[in-house]
Amino acid sequence: MNARRKFLQNSLLGGLAVGSADFWAETFSVFDKPEKNALPVVIATWGPNTKATAAAWEVLSKGGRSLDAVEAGARVPEADPEDTSVGYGGLPDRDGNVTLDACIMDEFGNAGSVSFLQHIMHPISVARKVMEKTPHVMLAGEGALQFALSEGFKKENLLTENARKAWEEWKVKSEYKPKINVERHDTIGMVAMDAQQRIAGACTTSGLAFKMHGRVGDSPIIGAGMFVDNEVGGAAATGLGELVLRTLGSFLVVEEMRRGAHPQKAVETAVKRIARKYPEEVKENQVGFIALDKRGRHGAFGIHKGFNYALYQRGENKVFEAESLFLK
Repeated sequence: MNARRKFLQNSLLGGLAVGSADFWAETFSVFDKPEKNALPVVIATWGPNTKATAAAWEVLSKGGRSLDAVEAGARVPEADPEDTSVGYGGLPDRDGNVTLDACIMDEFGNAGSVSFLQHIMHPISVARKVMEKTPHVMLAGEGALQFALSEGFKKENLLTENARKAWEEWKVKSEYKPKINVERHDTIGMVAMDAQQRIAGACTTSGLAFKMHGRVGDSPIIGAGMFVDNEVGGAAATGLGELVLRTLGSFLVVEEMRRGAHPQKAVETAVKRIARKYPEEVKENQVGFIALDKRGRHGAFGIHKGFNYALYQRGENKVFEAESLFLK
């Protein structure tokens, strides 16, 4: 039996080796050539993030690497005290702690992530350090903080006065109920492709407002909150992380594109998968996906109306309204 198994394994591997060049060329030839003037390009969840896409474009327009672009873009809302869903200024958990999650991924498939990180303004940059300086993909909690401090990041109080007041008001009733499209802003997910067709992605958030202490959503999870594959494209998610986590939504989007789907069809498939599996939960919760393929084509789709996104392409930084599964 063992001899027969080895024979079959060797035959299979040998067959792949002989035909591998033709196989891969045929499979991915559709992604080889970008559309006219499509590169560079960067896409991000939510319209208010045009400042983030502008920061990413600044890198891309100078011939920079997509990885540097998405990090630069993600750092913008992380440092904005008026942004209540990302970084400094983010609304705290039910105990008053601002806890942050982020992940980043490069064109080689390398990835870094931090979850339940406190006191550090730029978790996306810590995630990149995890990717580049450790043998791990994710660091969490106190360990992530210790690593950040060892890398020279500054320990800060991230709870702004406005966020503290919002928390005090919430404690009066202490009701936990996510709101759809709050201020048309949420987690920022970003995907970029530079002039050399290198794709990278980033995702950063302070998570659901007034969540249970210790809660981690989809944003720092590779394949859930964000995923890129340089052979195909990339995707990112926003909205209720629990729904994205259960379906590995961003990975699903990329795999749909791998099978030949246009990015728009791919994100629609991911949203419909969630709706089919969790019909009751989608009635009151939002999830949105953005996607970018190797040709520079993009797509965006949400469960509910109101999800929008920022796209910087062909020299223009624009906000677009995404289509949705439900129209009301």
